[in-house]
Amino acid sequence: MSQKFTNIQVGLDEDLEEKISWLVPNFESFHILKKSIDARKRGDIHFVYSLEVYGPGEQEKVEDISLEPVNYKAEPPIIIGSGPAGLFAALRFVEKGVPCKLFEKGSTTNERMKAIAKFWRYGELNKKNNVCFGEGGAGLFSDGKLITRIKSPHIPYVMDRLIRFGAPEEIRYLANPHVGSDRIRRVIPQIRNYLQNNGCEIHFDTEITELMYKNQEVVGVKTEHHQEFYSPHIILACGHSAEGLFQHLHESGVAITGKSFAVGFRVEHPQELINKIQYREHYQHPKLSAANYKLTFNDKEKDLGIYSFCMCPGGYVLSSGTEDWGLVTNGMSNYNRNSAFANAAIVVTVDHNKSFKEDVFGGIKYRNSIERKAKDLVVQAGGHQQLPAQLVSDFFAGKTSALGKVSSPSGAIACRLDNLFSSEVHQALEKAMSSFERKMPGFTQNKALFYAVESRTSCPLQITRDKESLQSISHQGLYPTGEGAGYAGGITSAACDGIKVAEAIMSLY
Repeated sequence: MSQKFTNIQVGLDEDLEEKISWLVPNFESFHILKKSIDARKRGDIHFVYSLEVYGPGEQEKVEDISLEPVNYKAEPPIIIGSGPAGLFAALRFVEKGVPCKLFEKGSTTNERMKAIAKFWRYGELNKKNNVCFGEGGAGLFSDGKLITRIKSPHIPYVMDRLIRFGAPEEIRYLANPHVGSDRIRRVIPQIRNYLQNNGCEIHFDTEITELMYKNQEVVGVKTEHHQEFYSPHIILACGHSAEGLFQHLHESGVAITGKSFAVGFRVEHPQELINKIQYREHYQHPKLSAANYKLTFNDKEKDLGIYSFCMCPGGYVLSSGTEDWGLVTNGMSNYNRNSAFANAAIVVTVDHNKSFKEDVFGGIKYRNSIERKAKDLVVQAGGHQQLPAQLVSDFFAGKTSALGKVSSPSGAIACRLDNLFSSEVHQALEKAMSSFERKMPGFTQNKALFYAVESRTSCPLQITRDKESLQSISHQGLYPTGEGAGYAGGITSAACDGIKVAEAIMSLY
């Protein structure tokens, strides 16, 4: 009978199979359940494994996550948005034999990538195909990070299906799994092809401009092409930047509340510096991948949380705006994480109730204002498509200096980012960065660079839904889903929420 082991420590120059042979002599094979790296103690960096080990004559169990068909008897569900939430809702439907219709305002991955490349090089924004909109949603250019803090029974299904469509097998067990932006762009079209071949009707380049109602019930949608589609179940998985749709819902009386979020900068370092800080004398060891970090600070005086977010080892800083008048930053890295730079968001919490009170769109207005300021800084500095940036040391000193080489495909231009936020946010960032410097000596020095502005960490509002039925509390038949609706924060949690909503709909039949 197989045996399970946890907390198996393997040094950098030790062999895993040799360790296993001490535990189970003559073992036949083994299966990695979890793998992480522990670099907390100087001179003692090691891998930590959880394993299932099989003895002679035993075979590894292959879990088959199969689904039973549902006897669905209604017009096909309609899904708005092809990000992780929308795609996995559709995948769940078709795997249970339920046809569905998916609408995406942007184009397929290949067309979307052409538009984004043009934006990064020339600053010519395509409002339907950018880092937030188009097939795959914002997840297509986010490093393919699958880290999540949620506990969901759907996580194994998400990982299994991603692997089935081309993601690396290791995402099942790595403590910080990621697919890589280069690979996720191959995985998403495979999912699309499967959906189209199994009962999902996909409409690209088709923005939903209006929801149709009968009393307090959503019965269908209207598109930009003046077409009407009807269904008793509308899944709203539009992502965190669909402001036009949010405004339409609000004007239609759909229940929406403001939600706290976070804003700040994206900080960039040479990856070698982060490796040296984290791995110390072992920073060049061939078994060690690009180092990452996670940092938090609580400003007790101001009651503000400051933390790192979406850390991209060996990555690139991206221009990710959705409007001509504003600039937004995000980060990504490819599967091999072989860029010479590391980046992460450093953000400050914005409490909706304290900052905006009863203004539901207060958070959206605020993020728009700082995105506009970021663009204005670039124009004032004589730039166009570049991102505004400032050395962290200059941020403290209130000046600008030459930036040197950067990772952003859009380039960067020196600007006074220390003037971007309120004095309260500025002071909180200064305190946090000083704390981070103590935790990671060198973090604020050398070539550390701030980019502006990190403002799309999550949606500043929530489209309120019933906890049991998952339908809007004001409009039956509308299912707010994923990050844009305020119920997820990342690829994995959004995908799980899409599955959860699809299951809620199918449970009615």
